[in-house]
Amino acid sequence: MDLLAPMRLYTLSKRHFVLVFVVFLICFGLTVFIGIAGPRIIAEQEHSGEQLLVKNLSVKTGPFNLVSPPLTTYNQQLWLTCVMQAEHSSVGDFQQPFEINVDLKGVMQDASVMHINHVHQKSRTLHCGAKCDEIIVLHLGYLNYTQYQVMVSFKGLENITYDIKVNFVWKTYNPTFSQVEIWFRFVFVVLTFMVTCMFAHSLRKFSMRDWGIEQKWMSVLLPLLLLYNDPFFPLSFLVNSWFPGTLDAFFQALFLCALLLFWLCVYHGIRVQGERKCLTFYLPKLVIVGLLWLSAVTLGIWQTVNELQDPTYQYKVDIVNFQGMKIFFLVVVCLYILYLIFLIVRACSELKNMPYSDLRLKFLTALTFVVLVISMVILYLRFGAKALQNNFVAELSTHYQNSAEFLSFYGLLNFYLYTLAFVYSPSKNALYDSQLKDNPAFSMLNDSDDEVIYGSDYEEMPLQNGRAIKATAKYRDETDSD
Repeated sequence: MDLLAPMRLYTLSKRHFVLVFVVFLICFGLTVFIGIAGPRIIAEQEHSGEQLLVKNLSVKTGPFNLVSPPLTTYNQQLWLTCVMQAEHSSVGDFQQPFEINVDLKGVMQDASVMHINHVHQKSRTLHCGAKCDEIIVLHLGYLNYTQYQVMVSFKGLENITYDIKVNFVWKTYNPTFSQVEIWFRFVFVVLTFMVTCMFAHSLRKFSMRDWGIEQKWMSVLLPLLLLYNDPFFPLSFLVNSWFPGTLDAFFQALFLCALLLFWLCVYHGIRVQGERKCLTFYLPKLVIVGLLWLSAVTLGIWQTVNELQDPTYQYKVDIVNFQGMKIFFLVVVCLYILYLIFLIVRACSELKNMPYSDLRLKFLTALTFVVLVISMVILYLRFGAKALQNNFVAELSTHYQNSAEFLSFYGLLNFYLYTLAFVYSPSKNALYDSQLKDNPAFSMLNDSDDEVIYGSDYEEMPLQNGRAIKATAKYRDETDSD
């Protein structure tokens, strides 16, 4: 086994391990409770289609004249959605294709009106069961104007034999939540910066060649976590541009994919000692995770670029190849999961009798399992049964609905990395202990100490040389008999 920089993980007792998990769960629970007490993320303003309709016209055709509520940069984004409901209909589940025309204008601060886009005509499908699916009319990723005027009309619904009720809903980010988000992102940025500095400071006396694979990866993940918390986030309230939002999405995709790559490399690297060749060790993992990152970034950039030209654009509806891209993404995800399970099973079978490596493996697996279980619970509470289906409400479903969801995800990933940084950093006496181990005069003593520390009776036995205690006792017995 290679000589590695010591980890605090090796010096923790069972009680300490329990305490680490308890502190992690308490910190996570605290963020959830703060989120529950926080404001709603999305502010809504609903209007009946009949009140917006020009006189003597049908709700099945329109046009509808809509004016958004007054907006500031703290509203961040704007959605206009349409909810239809079939009235007095005996028809169960049905679908009706139709076309929607949207004309968008912006109101300046001096009350002058600017024509933003020409009329956009889009094909949509009205799908109704017990309730009809929400249809996104337009989405603005950033706000250039203090108010928007929209004229909406339908074509293709006039032949429906039953009556329909049409409601329009303006949705924006709650300004109060935007202020909460700024402060919590700032707190996480400061905490992450402090943890990163402390972790780097603890390893300063050890050569980089002596770092374990977990310590090397933490030196990469912690700066990426800093970007994930996005120190540039306040720019989105100072600059009316698509760039801050796109940068935030890019940082999130980069960190999450780096975390996926970390799991693959660590579970493989723990059992592969010595030089890890780039071609055989890193390349297959980079290909799998790189395809996931490329898919996420491609969809994000595609959506942003097209929304700049057409606010009514929805890649889930308007990309012909979206279904193929979704299947490709799911295939790569399945391939990743199978590869990760294979590496975990191989590592568990090969390292179960190696005390140091086995301890590293068990701790990472236990903490990661807790994080994944919590993530699954949050997703299920967020989406319910829809988490297993394909008919998510377009685009808006990928955003958080309340402060608890936002803080739980951010808090979970932040405290997960903070916990790993704590257990993988060297203890205060690590340098002295490593020098002691390198001294041949103490090598046998240290080997015996390791046997005692990782023995089954660690909780009961004192941290002394077991053989020395036995020899002393035997010597005393012989002296007494004499």
